[in-house]
Amino acid sequence: MGILITNNKLVFDEYKDKLEIIYDEKFDYVSILEMVRNRIHEGYQLLTHPLSGSIKPNETPYKSILLSSNKSSLDTTGLMIVEESILTTRKFLNDKKTPNWTETILDDFRVIDYSLISNVLNKI
Repeated sequence: MGILITNNKLVFDEYKDKLEIIYDEKFDYVSILEMVRNRIHEGYQLLTHPLSGSIKPNETPYKSILLSSNKSSLDTTGLMIVEESILTTRKFLNDKKTPNWTETILDDFRVIDYSLISNVLNKI
């Protein structure tokens, strides 16, 4: 099905037995994007947009991104998308850091990220 890169425990708990996951709660948003970029350089294809959803990257700490499970030729379109996403995320973070949210709000952001990726995975 693919490789999922995430820092969201809800996503990890749901999909850990169903597909390959690269997971750590300590990953920040930019780290997730950089890992995706590195995997694209290795030949994996980008399957979900890094800036999906309507939440700005400096508002939520959580992100889950799906890559192909097989390597092929360089996904130049995916690479351009993730590079632009890294620049956009850094711009937002330079303007305003992610707030130190309460655990209740963090739970809400986990659910939003989970919903976004689950909608994609349920259609595959």
